[in-house]
Order: sequence, then structure tokens, then C-alpha cells
Amino acid sequence: MRTPDLLGATFLALADPTRRAILARLALGEASVNELAEPFDMSQPAISKHLKVLERAGLISRGRDAQRRPCRIETKPLETAHAWIERYREMWDVNFRRLDTLLEELQAPKKPPTRRKRK
Repeated sequence: MRTPDLLGATFLALADPTRRAILARLALGEASVNELAEPFDMSQPAISKHLKVLERAGLISRGRDAQRRPCRIETKPLETAHAWIERYREMWDVNFRRLDTLLEELQAPKKPPTRRKRK
């Protein structure tokens, strides 16, 4: 997938609270599908669908350990999303600083105009 497509897939995957909770659990270490399904009131096939979305986005990978297929978090897509968001945060910071400066100027007490003395 191209980077814009991966970025869209990342944000799509992160849009769902169940998938964010799965990623939060995987941030603590790898886990099996059964371990990931435990805290949720949904079937294992439903959890598997969430895992497929996360896997397509590159946010998780699945390994092989005998009978067990542990899932682990992959950070590269999150780093890419963070970099994308950071560019806009910097732009917003510049605009907010300009707005702060303007507000300070507007709130500063006005000095009466000084008159020149005639000779």
C-alpha cells in the first residue's frame, strides 16, 4: 500500500474503540486472539474481524508459536500517523501564536494621541 493509503487505513483502524483497546492491550506485550477477546462481550469471529482490520493497516502482526498465533503491535504506522498529525499541530501552533499576539494588541490600553505644539 502507498503511504496515503496506509495512513487512511491507520486512521480507519483507530476510529473504532474496540480496536484502540486491542492496541492498548498489545502495547503491554503480545497476546493470543483468545486473550484479546477476553475483556470484550463479543464473539471470537468478531474479534478476528477487528484483528484483520488492524493487520491490513499494518498496526499488528501475527506470529507462529506452535499452536499459538500471538499478535503483536507494530509501531511504524503509528509513527507515520504521528508525523502527519505533527505537521498540522505545528501549523496550528503558529496560527495560535499569531492570534495570541493580535489579542494582546487589541486588549492593550489605548494611549490617547499626542498633540503637537504649535509654534
